[in-house]
Amino acid sequence: QVQLVESGGGLVQPGGSLRLSCAASGSIFSIAEMGWYRQAPGKEREWVANIMSRKTTIYAASVKGRFTISRDNAENTVYLQMNSLKPEDTAVYYCKIISGSRIQYWGRGTQVTVSS
Repeated sequence: QVQLVESGGGLVQPGGSLRLSCAASGSIFSIAEMGWYRQAPGKEREWVANIMSRKTTIYAASVKGRFTISRDNAENTVYLQMNSLKPEDTAVYYCKIISGSRIQYWGRGTQVTVSS
């Protein structure tokens, strides 16, 4: 069984920064892709960023240049550094991994609130 645990969310003022972490544990041999999604109140979940096994990264247009995704393969952990945060970044942030056998796993989410 694989578990993902996110951390690092909280309340921050506009223009501020937060760093999210997501650690995978359990019976997982390899991780192909790691990514972050978010869901704002009343909206559908949307993709934020992905990082591949060789650390190629891709970003949604809304966060490109402000957010940075990274991973520690030895620790099975993915990070999301969020800078220049805006009120519209307020959402529950979820991590997702795709194992080497193409199975998807989701975390339970961490709340990020950007407000003055």
